Amino acid sequence: MGDALDFSGKVVLVTGGGKGVGRGISLRFLQQGAEVVICGRNAPDQLPSHAGREAHFLPCDVRDIEQIQRLVDAIVERFGRLDVLVNNAGGAPHAEAATASPRFSESIIRLNLLAPLNLCQLANRVMQEQPGGGAIVNICSVSATRPSPGTAAYGAAKAGLLNLTRSLAVEWAPKVRVNAVTAGLILTEQAELHYGDAEGVARVAAGIPLQRMASPEDIGDACLYLASPLASYVSGADICVHGGGEKPAFLDAAGVN
Repeated sequence: MGDALDFSGKVVLVTGGGKGVGRGISLRFLQQGAEVVICGRNAPDQLPSHAGREAHFLPCDVRDIEQIQRLVDAIVERFGRLDVLVNNAGGAPHAEAATASPRFSESIIRLNLLAPLNLCQLANRVMQEQPGGGAIVNICSVSATRPSPGTAAYGAAKAGLLNLTRSLAVEWAPKVRVNAVTAGLILTEQAELHYGDAEGVARVAAGIPLQRMASPEDIGDACLYLASPLASYVSGADICVHGGGEKPAFLDAAGVN
């Protein structure tokens, strides 16, 4: 099989690939030789790079169907192919479900579920025509499988993305494999905004069995595997990258360590 993680000659699209988790994913594919295209509404201050090679940036609001069509068309025009799509762009600000406006909730669903669906469709059309097919990885969240207070619409959208992944894996086989990565708590440049300060981050990390939050590159490693020949018989799967999950709250309540 040679180096199954060698992506030389492959073209990879990472949405939201210029910062946070997306940047870690982009770096991993660059390190393995891929041509990496990232997109976002604004270009990052510094493009992901490795050994003198940079990711290619294309402006795109993934919520806009016409913009993502132009994005995929531009990739195919430039490179002649699209081998891997990583649907990473997403997220949600805190909002109480009782008072969130319908417009707000719709925007969260559009970004975290409908945008990935539309990109999957466009990528699939390209991949189905390629001799080697292609691979799609949808970045999901533990919010999809546990309560998500304060981000209820986000959790619901990510749960939908998990189910979508399984359905597309059946519909688009055997040429295109579709998988998900369910990410846990991740230490990004914005972590302290969510957890208060460095001490808050440390307290959160202490509640994870592996005693640390994930790095963006941890998520990138899972994406590399799922997009590679090592996962040639893996489709419709969900890989949980969460450090063992979170210790049940009742243990602390009961004083059990």
